[in-house]
Amino acid sequence: MSGIVTDAAPKAVGAYPHARRVGNLLFLSGVGPRRAGDNSIPGNVHDEQGRLVSYDIEAQCRQVFANVRAVLEASGARWEDLVDVTVFLTDMQRDFAAYNRVYAEHFTTAQPCRTTLGITALPTPIAIELKCIAAIAAT
Repeated sequence: MSGIVTDAAPKAVGAYPHARRVGNLLFLSGVGPRRAGDNSIPGNVHDEQGRLVSYDIEAQCRQVFANVRAVLEASGARWEDLVDVTVFLTDMQRDFAAYNRVYAEHFTTAQPCRTTLGITALPTPIAIELKCIAAIAAT
């Protein structure tokens, strides 16, 4: 089994593929909101010293969903194939309502199981990361 890597999604921040298929299951590595190509994070605002001073959770949500879609498509899967989504938020109290609203916009018909966890940090200055599993037709 080899991993799936695509230029349509941001490069991994470690030694892992974007996804791996096992039978009819597709396991996505953690997907954050960095943009493919330049690694910028939508909605992040930094001060003169480069420290993060604010972020836009809705912008990050929209980008993370676009990145998940890019990995799914590169893997031969569709958005509707998602069966399980684990969401990591670095500020559950501040961001849950906005994230939940954007999530609902993206999952209108096919609704996977979902778990949302509040955590203290992610490896890069992002506020959200998704871990997904899709079920796709055997080839």
